[in-house]
Amino acid sequence: MPFANFKFPEGIVDAVRKEEIIHRTTAMFVEYFGEGVRPYTMVLVEEVADGGWGRADETLTLEKMGMKGK
Repeated sequence: MPFANFKFPEGIVDAVRKEEIIHRTTAMFVEYFGEGVRPYTMVLVEEVADGGWGRADETLTLEKMGMKGK
């Protein structure tokens, strides 16, 4: 089963954009693997609370990424 998991800071991706991500990711899997994978494709779009994720041993926040107030 093709599976994609996207994680975004909470509140920066609206419902319309989430739907677009799901459709385009599914289309990409179908393009690579054929129409037979469509019913088995899972795309998970998750929102992570600000400060709830990090990289290279550093907790990331919207403020640190210059996205505060967007």
